Amino acid sequence: MESMSRASGTGLGAMIRTWRERLPPSAAGLPVVRGRRAAGLRREELADLAGVSVDYVVRLEQGRATTPSASVAASLARALQLSTAERDHLYRLARLAPPVNGAISDHLPPGVRRVLARLGDVAVAVFAADWQLVWCNRGWAALLGDPRATPPRLRNFARDRFPVDAGPARLALWPVAEADRAATDAAVVSDLRRATGRFPHDSRLATLIRELNAGNTRFAELWATGEVAAHREDHKTIDHPSMGPVTVDCDVLTDGDSELKIVIMTAAPGSEDETRLRLAAIAGPPATTPTWSA
Repeated sequence: MESMSRASGTGLGAMIRTWRERLPPSAAGLPVVRGRRAAGLRREELADLAGVSVDYVVRLEQGRATTPSASVAASLARALQLSTAERDHLYRLARLAPPVNGAISDHLPPGVRRVLARLGDVAVAVFAADWQLVWCNRGWAALLGDPRATPPRLRNFARDRFPVDAGPARLALWPVAEADRAATDAAVVSDLRRATGRFPHDSRLATLIRELNAGNTRFAELWATGEVAAHREDHKTIDHPSMGPVTVDCDVLTDGDSELKIVIMTAAPGSEDETRLRLAAIAGPPATTPTWSA
């Protein structure tokens, strides 16, 4: 069966290469270089976007690696901008069960990716329904620090908000102050409770809530109130190491049934904060964090 798939170009490696070669660099937010021969993504570009090594992409395409983990499959699907049907096909080729209906999705649909690409250097990130970070752009990394050094499981806004250990912050690498911290705490918890109604059988969400309830007193107190609401907006000041304090409006948009949360940070037009925000985006992530690739 495997040899037949390889010979007919329908196996996992062949499909990854097909999807890679059809995706223009511009669609992935990469600069278009004059005289470039490859119409689609290069292997190293796909590797960088998916957060895996170039060698692993080579082994996948050559059929020497055939069973990527679910997290790697999800990262590849996002980087390749696959449709839901294509993502499910990738999972099956990798001998994984596709995400089922009723489970929280980390998939970023191509249409959403195109919208995000048009936002330019605006600081933007996408979170799943349980506040797990799915994607962020260079502007976000420049403003708050690159979160890629943090293990994927810990890139969760609720875990950052309500830590269960004494470890450092994992998503915002410098201090962030809010106009009303108590209101933001309550909004995040009530938003998670809302997610339990939308995704009652999701194991990742259930694990998150169980761990925060057991390990963080503040979360447990707010959870016990039973409030249900969505977290839609906030007002924050980031103590940026190079630009100084940057005050921004934080707006949360929700994408369809998947409940993806698109978080956009902007500053008041014509303000000093807007100038600092733009300068931070131009400068890119400070040298204290890994170099970001959008």
